[in-house]
Amino acid sequence: MKIIVADRISPIGVNLFKAQDGFDVVEAYGSSPEQILELAKDADAIAVRSDTKITAEVIAAAKNLKVVGRAGVGVDNIDIEAATDSGVIVMNTPTGNTIAAAELTFAHMLAGARHIAQANKSMNEGRWDRKKYTGSELNQKTLGILGLGRIGTELAKRAMAFQMEVVAYDPYLTETRAKSLGVKLCSLDEAIEASDFLSIHMPLTKETKHLIGKDAFARMKDGVRVFNCARGGILDEAALAEALQSGKVASAGLDVYENEPLAEDSPLRGIENLVLTPHLGASTEEAQENVGIDVAKQMIDALTGGMVVNALNMPSVDPKVLEKLGPYMELGEKIGTFSQQLAPDGVEKITIRYYGKIVELDTLPLTNAVQRGYLREISDNVNNVNAPKKIERLGIACDQVKSNTHADFNELIEVEVSCKGGKTRTISGTLVGKAQTPRIVLIDGHGVEVSTDATLLVLKNKDVPGIVGFIGLTLGEDNVNIANMSLSRDKGEGFAVSVFELDSAPSAATEKKITEHAAIEKYRVIKL
Repeated sequence: MKIIVADRISPIGVNLFKAQDGFDVVEAYGSSPEQILELAKDADAIAVRSDTKITAEVIAAAKNLKVVGRAGVGVDNIDIEAATDSGVIVMNTPTGNTIAAAELTFAHMLAGARHIAQANKSMNEGRWDRKKYTGSELNQKTLGILGLGRIGTELAKRAMAFQMEVVAYDPYLTETRAKSLGVKLCSLDEAIEASDFLSIHMPLTKETKHLIGKDAFARMKDGVRVFNCARGGILDEAALAEALQSGKVASAGLDVYENEPLAEDSPLRGIENLVLTPHLGASTEEAQENVGIDVAKQMIDALTGGMVVNALNMPSVDPKVLEKLGPYMELGEKIGTFSQQLAPDGVEKITIRYYGKIVELDTLPLTNAVQRGYLREISDNVNNVNAPKKIERLGIACDQVKSNTHADFNELIEVEVSCKGGKTRTISGTLVGKAQTPRIVLIDGHGVEVSTDATLLVLKNKDVPGIVGFIGLTLGEDNVNIANMSLSRDKGEGFAVSVFELDSAPSAATEKKITEHAAIEKYRVIKL
């Protein structure tokens, strides 16, 4: 495998790549975009920091590409959508620089409270402005943290050690988790209005862009101190400048900016009560080494069949869990393929239901397998990475539901496909015997037992004599052998569902002859 290390990472990380049998490691530091494009053409993996851009053009050219690893958190330099479309895993290393980022934020808080940078500047200019730089204590003040992820959590710990009261806004955090951290969970408005110090630790999204702007500053306490060491663009820089100059904000500290590097003539540079650092969040020796080692280990695992962790475009699954899920994933993929061929037109929604002991496992990879199977006959280059996105782009909603019981089976995967006009088709399967052999056991509620390793002929026909004989004779004339069959009669409706396992697919002429039979209402050839 060819591994491109496009930006400098820890030498330990590079050596981890080189220690792998069959890995050809190319250190391409400082390469131009044109050189990266050429090197990527036969690359299996690319490791980057923030300098090298992995564009849609690079991904399209890299036909063998499986993984792009970012030694760090931000992935603005990687086209995740293009990678997902091509089935390429994109992963980052969010934990390696957690402590470094939290400590830098806390340093900004202390600097903002005690005017450290300004006082140092005045001393170097020969002044002794002792009275000018009266500061504020952190003790007994309220710190508002917007986003209580890894870095926000570490900041909270340090703030509480300084006897600060910590409130947090995080729509994904539970009350139980907040209490365990000693943090008061609140709304965004409550955090903004209550804080003496406010620190941002959220991702930049359409929803969070300029989240902290003029309206937010207007609701803050007079003399509040504001810090952003997370992502540029969450805080409206023009609004901050105005709030600093008016005195609404007593001091602020920024390590990230909407456009980086910060322009030489940026108005932010001239504000005395604003401390600026050039995106130093991960710039410690320890963090640099950690993220380089982490990205190498993660990429090696992903390339050699180990656990995929910190992937931004697919679920992470432990290999031991994956081993348990293996038979179920095969079953799910087969059911997905079956359901697409049974109801190929006008599908609007796929509902996947899990019953019995299977719900104790992580079912997200199983849902992924069903989606992959559904797409098998209708889309190219489908894998675990791009299957959910491809389903979404077809305009098909996909839900999963868990239940602990089912009347007839200890465990069951059921896929219901909903079509335009309210029509639905349902396929269910389970694992049979000690060998955990996948079997289709229900079609539209009709009990059957069908192999998932066959070409299947599925009929819904009037329950009248002669149908089985007609099918056998017609297929025999076409030299198609029947390996097995399963029949389910519905006496109430007067219909039967029949499934024939075939050694080969029937010809078009034979299919036409079968569909023209007056007693046969529905007919499908399913290729599993």
